[in-house]
Amino acid sequence: MSRLPITANYRRHGDDWAVVVRADGRELAATAPGLIAARLAADQFADEIAGRYADRTVVHLLDGDALAFSVAYLHTRAGLAPPAQRRREASNTHDQVIDA
Repeated sequence: MSRLPITANYRRHGDDWAVVVRADGRELAATAPGLIAARLAADQFADEIAGRYADRTVVHLLDGDALAFSVAYLHTRAGLAPPAQRRREASNTHDQVIDA
C-alpha cells in the first residue's frame, strides 16, 4: 500500500492544548492538559486513521509550523518552559531588480 500523509496541528486553547489530526479525508480533534498529552492523543488518532496503511508519515505542527512544534515539544520534554512564540511578519514585495 502507499504512504499515508498525516498532519497533527496543535494550538494553545487557554491553559490546555488542542490538536487536530487530519488524513485521508478524516479529521479527529482533542484537547489535552499539556503538550505531551496532546502529542499522545495525536499518536492515538494517527493509529486510528492509518488503519490499513502499513506506512505512514505524521507531521506535527504548532499553528502550522513544524519547527515551532519541535522546539516547543523538545523544551517541554526536557522540563523547560517553551520559548515565547514569535509572530512572523508578512513578507513584502521588494523593488530590487536582478539583471541577467
